[in-house]
Amino acid sequence: REDNLLRVLINRPEKRNALSQAVLNELGAVFTAHAQDDTLSAATLTGAGERCFAAGGDLKEFDSLREPTAVAQMARNSCAALDAIRHFPVPVIGLLNGDALGGGAELALACDLRVFAMHAKIAFVQGTLGISPAWGGGADLIRVVGGSQALKLLARADLLDATAAERVGLADAIATPDCTFEDWCGEFLAPIKARKPQVMRAFKALVVATREQRSPAAVRELENAALVTTWLHPDHWAAAEKVLARIAGAAP
Repeated sequence: REDNLLRVLINRPEKRNALSQAVLNELGAVFTAHAQDDTLSAATLTGAGERCFAAGGDLKEFDSLREPTAVAQMARNSCAALDAIRHFPVPVIGLLNGDALGGGAELALACDLRVFAMHAKIAFVQGTLGISPAWGGGADLIRVVGGSQALKLLARADLLDATAAERVGLADAIATPDCTFEDWCGEFLAPIKARKPQVMRAFKALVVATREQRSPAAVRELENAALVTTWLHPDHWAAAEKVLARIAGAAP
């Protein structure tokens, strides 16, 4: 916890931050446990080291899944863990310190924003293993880049560098080489941390409602209710008074 920012770290660098069921369960538990904290403005998710954000599912562990019920249960459990990120009430920013591959790419797509280190790459490599996405990442990919582009990325298993990822909409920002990734991310996150928790919750609620394709009337009602809540909050009046004071001071 850093002020109003929740920082979540996958700490398995020796395993390239592979996503075992235990890691996935803990990710889900962490985001679920903090979902009711109304003092948070955002959360970040990153991996330890500089090599991998997450190298995908833990293949050694998942190799034991050999019957339909076990495979389906693994997929449901893993999807639920990523859903805790997708539905977290404030934005979750994936800080891709390294490569996001397979299930790691699905994890990255579960985040609201993705910031890439210059050397980070992303690829949906499930097809090379003779499987399809299982944790909701296929649908996320289609939503973010469109059906044709998603199909191409899935079918070809293209490994996209940061620039290519930004070009298709998978990267929202790329760190520059003039400072460390951690310092660059600190600068990127500064204006986000400056936003008030209730405002960030309103932003995220609108994104989730639109993502879930709720009716236009329902989204408009949600937007209206969020405005009422944020408008009447003391933080709004304090910010408005500062602006009005500057205007008054600048008046001839």
